[in-house]
Amino acid sequence: MPISAEEIEDLLRESFPQARITITDLAGDGNHYAAEVIDDSFRGLNRVQQQRAVYSALKGKMDGSHGELHALALTTKAPE
Repeated sequence: MPISAEEIEDLLRESFPQARITITDLAGDGNHYAAEVIDDSFRGLNRVQQQRAVYSALKGKMDGSHGELHALALTTKAPE
C-alpha cells in the first residue's frame, strides 16, 4: 500500500519538529517522492550523517521490497 506525502511528513516531524520539510510526489503514484529537510540538528553533520538521521526517522518504511516507500530523493541541510 502506498504511503502519502502527509504520512512521510508526519514521520519526519516526530524526529525534526522544527524543520522545514517539503515532500513532493514525483510520479503521482505514492511510491516515488522527493524530500527536502532543513533542520538545525544537521549543523556540523556531513550529508551521509544527515541522510541517515532522516532514514532512521522513517522507521523502516523504506526497508526491503515490502517497504511502503519505494524511492526517496533526499536533500538535507542546516538552515543558513
